[in-house]
Amino acid sequence: METRDWYAQLKRPAWAPPAWLFGPVWSVLYLIIAISFGFVFWLAFAGSISLWLALPFVLNLIFNAAFTPLQFGLRSNLLAAVDITLVLGTLIWALASIFPIAPWVLFANIPYLIWVGFATMLQYTITARNR
Repeated sequence: METRDWYAQLKRPAWAPPAWLFGPVWSVLYLIIAISFGFVFWLAFAGSISLWLALPFVLNLIFNAAFTPLQFGLRSNLLAAVDITLVLGTLIWALASIFPIAPWVLFANIPYLIWVGFATMLQYTITARNR
């Protein structure tokens, strides 16, 4: 079964966005992530901040990258729900950690934070409806 067909068969809430919207939203978010996270990594490698301060940013990228293979490769709503929770948690940790040093990174990532919060609730709902 194709991934698109599999996703279309899932019981989703009425407030779930159409599948075509995810691509454009993530394109904008990945641009924000590349610029702001790149700045944090540049600070870390330049020695301006501790490498430990960059840790939640690294973890966020790992968990973010794991979502699609878990959701659509393994077709595991439960693992995707755990993963998106980790994406949200590491994002909050990262933004809170960098705020005293580079507040603009937090403000730039507000759309990412809102989207991941929404995606977390959507994934929990999909997981619950498709047990």
